[in-house]
Amino acid sequence: MKRALMLATLFTVSASPVFAADVGFDLNINVGNRPQVVVPAPPVAVVPPGVVFEEPPVFIAPPRLGFYVGVDIPYDIFFISGRYYLYQGNSWYVAPHYNGPWGVVRYRSLPPGLRRHRLERIHYYRDHEYRVYRGDHDHYRGRYFRPEKEWKERRKEEHERWKEERKWEKEERKHRGRGHWDD
Repeated sequence: MKRALMLATLFTVSASPVFAADVGFDLNINVGNRPQVVVPAPPVAVVPPGVVFEEPPVFIAPPRLGFYVGVDIPYDIFFISGRYYLYQGNSWYVAPHYNGPWGVVRYRSLPPGLRRHRLERIHYYRDHEYRVYRGDHDHYRGRYFRPEKEWKERRKEEHERWKEERKWEKEERKHRGRGHWDD
């Protein structure tokens, strides 16, 4: 009550002609807690990964996964439906080429085949299939590829050379069996 009386006295004094200047008076009464101001956190900036390959990586397709997985590289990279997906730093990225440019992709926007499996399970299937690939590289029956044309041409030449060697070995066996080797 004393404060109200003091404020009223101050108001009457300030209204006298001696103090008649451009003076204002505000009175605020708040009952309860002060309203809390919530400042939203700044958005987290996700920096695209700096993934660089010296040469095109090898991708194998473990039968239980149904998509291609990069092997013998330090990245978790996948190839599905003509696009490359990378998991790095708790974020997913997508790119049209294995060297980028990478863009952030939400987990819910990943292809269903990739979302179906936990990353640990993908590693398990990848590692198992990669051991098979390395052990039987020349006669590996699974699906695999390297994404560059030069590699495909080189692989095609090697395959043609292998076919010629097989043909030559077959002819050699045929002639040995007949005993006509000096024809």
